[in-house]
Amino acid sequence: MTSIPAPRELLLDLYNAAIGAVHPRNLVRDYLPQPPANGRTLVIGAGKGAAAMAQAVEQHWQGPLSGLVVTRYGHGAETRQIEVVEASHPVPDDAGQKAAARMLEMVQGLSENDLVLCLISGGGSALLALPAEGISLAEKQALNKALLKSGATIGEMNCVRKHLSAIKGGRLALACGKARVVTLLISDVPGDDPRVIASGPTLPDATSSSEALAILCKYRIEIPKSVLIHLQSDASETPKPGDARFEGHSHHVIATAQHALEAAAAKAREAGLTPYILSDGIEGEARDIGLMHAAMARQVVARSQPFQRPCVILSGGETTVTVRGNGRGGRNVEFLLSFALAMEGAKGVHAIACDTDGIDGSEDNAGAVYAPDSLARAEAKGVSGKHLLANNDAYSFFSALDDLVVSGPTRTNVNDFRAILIL
Repeated sequence: MTSIPAPRELLLDLYNAAIGAVHPRNLVRDYLPQPPANGRTLVIGAGKGAAAMAQAVEQHWQGPLSGLVVTRYGHGAETRQIEVVEASHPVPDDAGQKAAARMLEMVQGLSENDLVLCLISGGGSALLALPAEGISLAEKQALNKALLKSGATIGEMNCVRKHLSAIKGGRLALACGKARVVTLLISDVPGDDPRVIASGPTLPDATSSSEALAILCKYRIEIPKSVLIHLQSDASETPKPGDARFEGHSHHVIATAQHALEAAAAKAREAGLTPYILSDGIEGEARDIGLMHAAMARQVVARSQPFQRPCVILSGGETTVTVRGNGRGGRNVEFLLSFALAMEGAKGVHAIACDTDGIDGSEDNAGAVYAPDSLARAEAKGVSGKHLLANNDAYSFFSALDDLVVSGPTRTNVNDFRAILIL
């Protein structure tokens, strides 16, 4: 029988296998279009994986190219022909705004002989920040912060962003004129809808301005007068599916959460464990999802239902956090602390929860690992998990135990990765 590695080592191996399966260097080559016979190739893009995607394009492209992509600070990659700009995420900044404006300028005057290769990955919505006319960057920043704290889903946030933007929601593709636009996407959204990834700058949009306004009202977010006027005007509406201006364009989703989970499942089998993928699209409050996973793990431990042990339960998607405290945290460590409290030290259960981009929220960690003795070790240090969870401060809990996972930027992003090991 295959010897099962130490639990912590195994969980980190599963996470690393998941990352490797969705890294641009392993994917981009198979989706590159043919270079234009008589025109230019211009590369543009945005997201946490945009720089690595640009690097992969350069490594495999046959012919001349130029361009610009914007990525998060610290997520850059070495390129020669495609310029890489770094900007702020999750709250946009002036660097992202200037990069977006430059992209719109670069695509002007292209002909039907030209190719625009657009590289999009998660995080691109905040990084490609160009407010619609009449709306200031400061107003967009304030709305973004409020949405991030509200518990809104990624689809809801991106609906609002599309209708307050001069570049998202298909507008970037329209700016390319007659050029052929090919978009490669790394999905960070449940369901992998390409129109939602990074607010779909090159794809038509099925949502409406009235929906965006309703979302702001739903979460009781203060709406500046300029934003209200804009959302009530025709100028805020995005181009819709069926618009003839998108004819001849194409897109390919090259990496998803499912790909990452399948790679982790294969790694678990190598270790002699049976993997079970719950879902690649779980949404909801992180602490509630933690309770749900804990209930399932306890059922396996107590009754061998619905799975026999030893096994690994895998899941992905994008949880949310409604911020009520002032602690340090991210949705993955919040999930894991909620899970830990619900497990109450049950024997044989270990877990990891990490963001596949290497950054959980806005901290320096990807996530954390949990072991059956986590709560006992915390109690011995005088650390209260319940108190820290109430303050949205799960980072401090796992930091005190030296159980944070610090991978650094992975330069890809298919969102949450969770693995529950039950021995």
